Amino acid sequence: MVVPSPSGGIEDPRRASRRRGAELEQAILQATLNELLDGGYANLTIDRVAARAGTNKSAVYRRWPHRAPLAVAAYRHAAVVEDLPDTGDLRTDALALLRAAAERIASPQGEVLRILAAEIRDEPELLREARDQLVESGTRRWLTVLGRAVDRGQARPEALAPRMATVALDLLRNEYLVRDVTVIPDSTLTEIIDTIYLPLVRTHP
Repeated sequence: MVVPSPSGGIEDPRRASRRRGAELEQAILQATLNELLDGGYANLTIDRVAARAGTNKSAVYRRWPHRAPLAVAAYRHAAVVEDLPDTGDLRTDALALLRAAAERIASPQGEVLRILAAEIRDEPELLREARDQLVESGTRRWLTVLGRAVDRGQARPEALAPRMATVALDLLRNEYLVRDVTVIPDSTLTEIIDTIYLPLVRTHP
């Protein structure tokens, strides 16, 4: 007997049964990512993920109690870990952060975000998971970069309010989710930083 592999082919179930720990989790998350891209969140089930990963449902449920945290974990699995920019210049760092976010939007990870965003208002569990794990992680990155700028005297301490710190990211998400733009030109990113973000957060003479 053969079962689907995370790559969409077939896999020996004896091999699948030997996987443990991080290896098995990676297979489950990749299978979830593929399921989301193929059928969307509405068709995502633990049964389908387990079959695609070549494992059993209990292995999935031990790690993720239902599909909402599993879907968000798959989104994070698709992310590339990026170092925070720290050049000593607020404009350079903020623009680097925004460019990295725009690149994620144009990637398969961005497509998964689009899928989840389409379902999020009707799924309270998904909304909570996305807010706790995705929104807050993005906020922390911007607060860290902005906090360094405050220490250097390049930004006002009042700018460390989360809504103010992440306004550039929120405007980028607006381009993506409201205007349905997937490839955002660099001129738009520069405009967001230079005409909105920096005047808002910088120290005033």
